[in-house]
Amino acid sequence: MHVTRYNPLKLQDPTEFCDNRKNPYLFKAKYVLTAEQIIRGLVDAHISSNEETIFGDWLEGLAIFINQKVYGGWKSGIQGIDLEFDSDGIRYIVNIKSGPNWGNSSQISKMKADFKTAQRTLRTSNSKLSIVCVNGCCYGRDNNPDKGDYFKYCGQRFWEFISGNANLYTEIIEPLGHKAKERNDDFLKAYSKRINKFTLEFGKQFCDSSGAINWESLVKFNSSVDVPGKTKKKT
Repeated sequence: MHVTRYNPLKLQDPTEFCDNRKNPYLFKAKYVLTAEQIIRGLVDAHISSNEETIFGDWLEGLAIFINQKVYGGWKSGIQGIDLEFDSDGIRYIVNIKSGPNWGNSSQISKMKADFKTAQRTLRTSNSKLSIVCVNGCCYGRDNNPDKGDYFKYCGQRFWEFISGNANLYTEIIEPLGHKAKERNDDFLKAYSKRINKFTLEFGKQFCDSSGAINWESLVKFNSSVDVPGKTKKKT
C-alpha cells in the first residue's frame, strides 16, 4: 500500500494535473495568487483520490484474507461480488465497500441487480441453495442493517460478520501503523521535491514575466477547442 501511494508523484509534467478534468475558474474565484497554491491543490486532490482507492482495495483484500482463514471463504468470480463463503448451511455473497456512504441510488440499484444475478447464477447448480446478500462496509455505522433485499453491515458489524470476532475492528488498527512514520517521512520528501519541480514548470508555462499567473493562458490550455501546442487534425 505504501509503495502504491507514490504513484501520483511519478507524473513528470504539471500539465497532467491541469487538463480538462480540473476547474481553473475555481482557483481564480478563491483568489489563488501563487503557482505553488495551484500545484498543491491539484496534487493534493489527486493524491487524496488515489489514496482512498488504494486503501479501499487494501481493506477489501484484508477482509477476504481474514475470512479465508476463519470460514474458508474465497474471492468471488461473479460480477459485482467480492467475497463468498459458507456458514451454517448458508452461502453469503458479499459486496465490499470502504464506507457506508459509497453510492447514489443508481449505484445501489446496480448492486442489488448484481446480487440477483449472482443468486440466479449460483442456483443453476444448486436450486435449493440458501443465499444471503451482504453489502459490507469497512468503516462507519448503519444501525438499520436489514435493507430487505440484502443486509448492510458497517464497521464493527462487518468485521465481526466476516471473522466471528467482535473486537477485530479495533485489533486491526495497530498493525496498520507498522513503519508508518518512516514511510510517511520518505513520502513527504518525495512530495516536497515534486511540488517544487511542478511549481517551477508551471511558472514557466503559465506565469508572465512579472511572476503573475496568466489566467487566460491557463484557461485556454484547459478549455479551448484546440489544445495549445497541438495542431488540429485534418478531416
